[in-house]
Amino acid sequence: MTAGGAAPSVRSVVVDAPGEHRLVTGPRPQPGPGEVRIAVHAAGVCASDRELYDGTRAEGYVRYPVTPGHEWAGTVDAVGEGVGPVGTDGPGGPGGTPTSLVGRKVVAEGFRACLHCERCREGATSLCTGGYDETGFTQPGAFADALVVPARLLHLLPDDADLRAAALLEPAAVVAAAVLAARPGAAERIAVLGAGTLGMLAVQLLAAYSPAELLVIDPRPGRAELARTMGATHARRPGAEDSFGGPGASAGYDLVVETAGAPGTAHDACMLARRGGQVVLTGMFEAGAQGIDPVHLSVSQLTVRSVFGASPAAWSYAVRAFGSGLLDPAPLITHELPLTAFGEAVGLVGSGDPAVGKVLLRP
Repeated sequence: MTAGGAAPSVRSVVVDAPGEHRLVTGPRPQPGPGEVRIAVHAAGVCASDRELYDGTRAEGYVRYPVTPGHEWAGTVDAVGEGVGPVGTDGPGGPGGTPTSLVGRKVVAEGFRACLHCERCREGATSLCTGGYDETGFTQPGAFADALVVPARLLHLLPDDADLRAAALLEPAAVVAAAVLAARPGAAERIAVLGAGTLGMLAVQLLAAYSPAELLVIDPRPGRAELARTMGATHARRPGAEDSFGGPGASAGYDLVVETAGAPGTAHDACMLARRGGQVVLTGMFEAGAQGIDPVHLSVSQLTVRSVFGASPAAWSYAVRAFGSGLLDPAPLITHELPLTAFGEAVGLVGSGDPAVGKVLLRP
């Protein structure tokens, strides 16, 4: 094992049960065979973390007690037995001059897929039938000074990468999965429902396909304006004909990407699509959300896809877009808090304050 000069003990947030958390200090975790240890630089707090804390996450998708944190970026500071340097049998594949992983800036996939089931063997690891297992929900996450993950899940970042911004590559990978599923074409009319983190990242990736129109729908004028700076052609409120800074828009979109997870947005997304159009659902819906009208779905011959998590291909897509400058999550960050302020961070995420964008914890 190769180790850095980090402190002999580390802190981590532990959620023992819904509504109960504590900050604990203990020995640094040691990477086992095939694992690496990460010095966490920044970790994003999202609505799923709020669900974990409130106890509203679907049964089977959290295991208490747990250290949350599935959106993160950091630096490798130790490697376990059998983890080769980059360029040999280590992350990044063969070729190139072998260099040590220690000191490299990285992110990593969250799903701990079995790699043996039929879905995994066809490359759809987010559909693994071996049982749900994910960093920050069933395995220790990144609301901590240090994190241990399987080396096979790593994605290397450029040496000059902004690790604050890179902490948002997990939601970017989810959006990338939606884009890969939709395969948008140039000059298509595209609508994005929701201007939260997922929606803003979707706008950036979709703008690269040169759509004829890229509409963002969100009730918050400030967020809609930010979306226009990221590539949206115009934006409007849900159900409104008037738009923020552009012409009005009507139904008939070639592609609709839903990112809000609000009670009515799956239904609304289908109503926005043209006949024969595509709808991709990325938001996490709660029980009681409005259903999709099966008559409209059938008569309009819509293609509806859903996204939960991201495959390795989607992660690679997001990391490449970030490394090339095509994707810039940094403007979405509005709050940065220390690890000791976990309770405040969760409160911000669930506050409904339109001024709250992405909240980061900085160990």
